Amino acid sequence: QVQLVESGGGLVQAGGSLTLSCAPSERTFSRHVMGWFRQTPGNQRQFVGAIEWKGGLTWDTESVKGRFTISRDNAKNTVYLQMNSLKPEDTGIYYCAASDFFGATAVAAFFDWGQGTQVVVSS
Repeated sequence: QVQLVESGGGLVQAGGSLTLSCAPSERTFSRHVMGWFRQTPGNQRQFVGAIEWKGGLTWDTESVKGRFTISRDNAKNTVYLQMNSLKPEDTGIYYCAASDFFGATAVAAFFDWGQGTQVVVSS
C-alpha cells in the first residue's frame, strides 16, 4: 500500500498561516485525486478539500472557502494545503488521502491515508 507523507503542521496564532505538504512514497502513484481531512478529538474525520492531479481542479468545504487553497506540483509529486486566516476551530489533525473519484468528499471514497499532522491555532 502506498504511504502518504505529510508535513508542515504546527502551532500558529489566529489569523496566521500554515502550509501543509503531502507526497506519496512511490513515484508511480496512480490515484487521480488527493484530499485533505481534519479530525478533532471525539469526532470523525471531516473533508476539507481535494484536488485532481491531472487538471488541478479543486473542491472544498464551505468553512474554508476563501481561506484555504489546495495546489499541486506534479514535478515534485506533492500536494499542498495553504491555510490562511486560521481560526481556533481549524485546530485538529490534518490527514492527506488519495482517491480515484473526482468530486469525492466522503472518507470511504479515499483509499490511501497519511499519518496526519497536527495543527493548533491559538486564540
